[in-house]
Amino acid sequence: MPSDYDNNLLRQAILHARVGEYDLAQRYLERAIELADDHETRVQSNYWMSVVIRDPAEKRKYLEETLANEPTHPEARRALALLDGRLQPGELINPDALPGPAAQTQAATTDRFTCPTCGGRMAFAPDGRSLVCDFCSRNQTLAAAAPQQEQDFILSMATRRGHRPPQTVKTVSCQGCGAQFVLPPEQMASACPYCGSNHVVHGTHDLIAPDAIIPMTLDQRQAAQRLVAWAQQRELTPQGKVQAPRGVYAPVWSFDLLGNIPWRGTLQRDRQRVPVNGEKLVSFNEICVPGAPKLADLLPKIMSGFDTANAPAYDPRYLAGWPAELPTLALADASLEAREQAAQRLRSLLRTEIGPVSDLGYSTAGLAIQTFQLILVPLWLTNFPYDGQEYPVIINGRQGSLHCEIPPRGLLGWINEFIGS
Repeated sequence: MPSDYDNNLLRQAILHARVGEYDLAQRYLERAIELADDHETRVQSNYWMSVVIRDPAEKRKYLEETLANEPTHPEARRALALLDGRLQPGELINPDALPGPAAQTQAATTDRFTCPTCGGRMAFAPDGRSLVCDFCSRNQTLAAAAPQQEQDFILSMATRRGHRPPQTVKTVSCQGCGAQFVLPPEQMASACPYCGSNHVVHGTHDLIAPDAIIPMTLDQRQAAQRLVAWAQQRELTPQGKVQAPRGVYAPVWSFDLLGNIPWRGTLQRDRQRVPVNGEKLVSFNEICVPGAPKLADLLPKIMSGFDTANAPAYDPRYLAGWPAELPTLALADASLEAREQAAQRLRSLLRTEIGPVSDLGYSTAGLAIQTFQLILVPLWLTNFPYDGQEYPVIINGRQGSLHCEIPPRGLLGWINEFIGS
């Protein structure tokens, strides 16, 4: 039967460690590790031994043992990164004393992409590979960018990298729908990608620099063709003028999560309710969270068409001629949404693997975010007038998948509306 003696030893060791009595703490920890009869005590005893031990090789051994028992242990991962030199002590920050945002009145820094032949403005072409001059049509091919490496979430949150020091950029705020987005370099006027309102430069803003970008490969004509094909397939006729699709890059946070999840419930066996329990090691990759509110509901409908795992490293030249929406959702807030999505997937996964379990309970305390990226994804947006309403249309600017909120008609539509009511 489990004893509390090992836990008392661990508590005494921690008390001595916190006042700097490392030799005494080490003796308590050696005994606690020897007598540990549960997972948590074993993990914490090894971690605290890594804190009080002086020899780097021994410290590494205890850190690796901690992570072998609990791969998501944040303090052990950070300590091992410091030991390996992947993280420097001077990079660590106090998250409760971060500097405030820079004043929005400072001058914006922009890159200007001009044609070497005629001096005209160059814009990124929807072929996903080149810049094209607006005047002489000179084509400048960009070198293929390697996929951007994902960042370690725990190490980033311990440094300024996780809190994203912003850079000041030129932005506009739409007076029609309230959207905020970055203007392409050297562009002084634009139309809102969401509502089509025309406006000029509003001012500057602090932008969280993206890690990666998925280049636009559909042009406006191709996006319009996708919309026409979609409407014809559903035998829908627009009841009013359809505005030409407008291109924009939208920010998306992408997360990878890993954890060991304990669960419990009851199953029906031989006409009896039998309690069952266990642990499930889960890994969820590329969980995406929209980085701005305007498309939070629509964007997930077409995200499966983006290869976020292999997105090229961010290059401002990709934005030449295209607006990009400002990411307004902080990394910490986005990570909470990613954990909620992971919990929903976990619930479905457990029910699929365990069977018709009732009273299912589980803890996501051991589910931790491993890596993350902030990615810009290309979209085409417009509205489809139908039944007296304007239904938003969103088109994947990479491979053309389309979603519109118009409810389906016929028997299928009636069934869906009945179930939803």
